[in-house]
Amino acid sequence: QVQLVESGGGLVQAGGSLRLSCAASGRAFSTYTMGWFRQAPGKEREFVAFISGRGGNTAYADSVKGRFTISRDNAKNMVYLQMNSLKAEDTAVYYCAAGGIARTAMRHYDYWGQGTQVTVSS
Repeated sequence: QVQLVESGGGLVQAGGSLRLSCAASGRAFSTYTMGWFRQAPGKEREFVAFISGRGGNTAYADSVKGRFTISRDNAKNMVYLQMNSLKAEDTAVYYCAAGGIARTAMRHYDYWGQGTQVTVSS
């Protein structure tokens, strides 16, 4: 069992930066692929980024590639999402998730946080 708690969301102007954090509790954190997903109002939840258990494999949605960076600290059971050059279309609730396989589809993730709101003003 893994429990996830996101933090770091907020209101930022377009072009600004935010760093999201996700704290995980439970055993064997380093065995889980960690992902970030987001859901904008009226839209389906979508993949943002993932990082494999040891951090050697990452992937990003095309919409955030080059602007967002996912990282993890297995010693602290933490995963991060550094978001730069934010755009209004990045506004969404951002969710942290843990899964057993490094894939982009939500069905591969077994544990989810409660989400943190990111609002980008234009």
